[in-house]
Amino acid sequence: MEEDCLFCKIIKGEVPSTKVYEDEYVYAFKDINPAATVHILIIPKKHISSLEDLKNGDEEYVWKIHEAMQKISKAQGVSESGYRIIVNCGKDAGQEVMHLHYHFLAGEKFGDKIV
Repeated sequence: MEEDCLFCKIIKGEVPSTKVYEDEYVYAFKDINPAATVHILIIPKKHISSLEDLKNGDEEYVWKIHEAMQKISKAQGVSESGYRIIVNCGKDAGQEVMHLHYHFLAGEKFGDKIV
């Protein structure tokens, strides 16, 4: 865990969040500034700054994040209608918190709309 990382503080319970899912590897919570009807952030409990910082040995975290997506989609009632996953990598791509996170967006039809 990084001491100055917002998401690490959320995982430790130092910053409040609305938890949607949690297991040994993953924490998921509602985005405070949602871009869709359902907007959940899914993060590894291990501090990994971005996709570019994934290392050998992090495979289990990536798999567990994808497994969590399936569980969340069912719990949110969107596994059949669909959802969009967005991962920003780096500041120029819009990554605001330097802790790997996946945006889970659902609850509306996106079509070609990029959120």
